[in-house]
Amino acid sequence: MSGMSGLDLQTRLAAQGLRVPTIFITAFPDDRIRARALAQGAVCILDKPFERKELLRCIDIALKSDAHKDG
Repeated sequence: MSGMSGLDLQTRLAAQGLRVPTIFITAFPDDRIRARALAQGAVCILDKPFERKELLRCIDIALKSDAHKDG
């Protein structure tokens, strides 16, 4: 993304009261970033390359999370 990291976007959405079930995908895994993303509500973090079944599992988790529901 240009001008904003995924973590920055996640922080901005949360500050606006928007709860979005987020799946992070990265080519540069970093334990500190992973911990921050999870602490801020990420449902999954996938390191490239990843298996299709891993992405599908994360999508299933996101769809079942309370974060995607209105109210």
